[in-house]
Amino acid sequence: MVRIHSRLLNKSIQERLLHLMSLYKIPHMRGLSSRPDLGGGLRKLSDLFKSRSLLKESSMAPPPILSLALPSGTGRVLSIQSHTVQGYVGNKSAVFPLQLLGYDVDPINSVQFSNHTGYPTFKGQVLNGEQLWDLIEGLAANNLLYYTHLLTGYIGSVSFLNTVLQVVEKLRSVNPDLIYVCDPVMGDEGKLYVHSDLVSVYRQKVVPVASMLTPNQFEVEQLTGFRIASESDGLKACNYLHTAGPSKVVITSLNLEDNLLLIGSHQKTKGEPPEQFKIVIPKIHAYFTGTGDLTTALLLGWSNKYPNDLSKAAELAVSSLQSLLQRTVADYKAAGFDLQSSSLEIRLIQSQDDIRNPQVKYNAVKYNKIHAS
Repeated sequence: MVRIHSRLLNKSIQERLLHLMSLYKIPHMRGLSSRPDLGGGLRKLSDLFKSRSLLKESSMAPPPILSLALPSGTGRVLSIQSHTVQGYVGNKSAVFPLQLLGYDVDPINSVQFSNHTGYPTFKGQVLNGEQLWDLIEGLAANNLLYYTHLLTGYIGSVSFLNTVLQVVEKLRSVNPDLIYVCDPVMGDEGKLYVHSDLVSVYRQKVVPVASMLTPNQFEVEQLTGFRIASESDGLKACNYLHTAGPSKVVITSLNLEDNLLLIGSHQKTKGEPPEQFKIVIPKIHAYFTGTGDLTTALLLGWSNKYPNDLSKAAELAVSSLQSLLQRTVADYKAAGFDLQSSSLEIRLIQSQDDIRNPQVKYNAVKYNKIHAS
């Protein structure tokens, strides 16, 4: 047995040991000696801490994950999107609205930037596919991979998108009924802002496993190879995508002459004609960031509440978005800002009542199935 003599310990350590021995009521005097038994006290302290640690390990089960044990009536969403410290794009634009609608949302940030890339400069980090998979494995190791929905937005590389496909497979091995809502962010107004290699991955691999797609006009052209110059073209593109995979397709913005439309399509039974509709959206002459991410989140949120009525879900989503955009414009005008000078940050927090309880002002017009086909 090794003895520890007090003279080998400096005064500060001796004082700390004496304090701990007193705290845990360990006698620190040996017999009639006036010298404290620091060695014996140290061994007793060590034995005490070991026994308490073992007791804790054996008697305390980890607390339940309440989002699993008592799940939300709406769902549990894993959202893989970009993130900015300032402003509302990607997960910053999607997570809060879904939470307002009653969802448990776990975000994974594909990038973390100081601000969106429309500013003169930005700083930050980009998550790669290996790092994404590390997070998934961490969740799996703790039995935390049960999700009702997967939501994806901007993805900047083929390798990351391929890992997302692995995530879809992994999540569906846990919950075969997982709903995958994909916003295939590739570009807008005739211009790609991702590498062209991503287009073929979306076409060949992502579309077949998606439950719902929410492309804009340019993106649906990339996914189908069709030029969309009319409502009929948009409906045919939806039919083509149904054949490839998803039962729900929403073209979130379709510019035709002076009209801005949303076109939705829900194929309730494979091989049967889908239910299709349009919503005419008023044009606002300003450019906003984060609206596509918000629109897809709202479509996920409301379509899950109305699983058999995509047109109703779209009416609610569009009405929320338009109220938010009108508030954003009004606030920028009140601040004396020129709406045409740069992209506008949306007023998300100030519009939470419009997200939670939208007043439907924009109604769906249904196409008959003969016209739609």
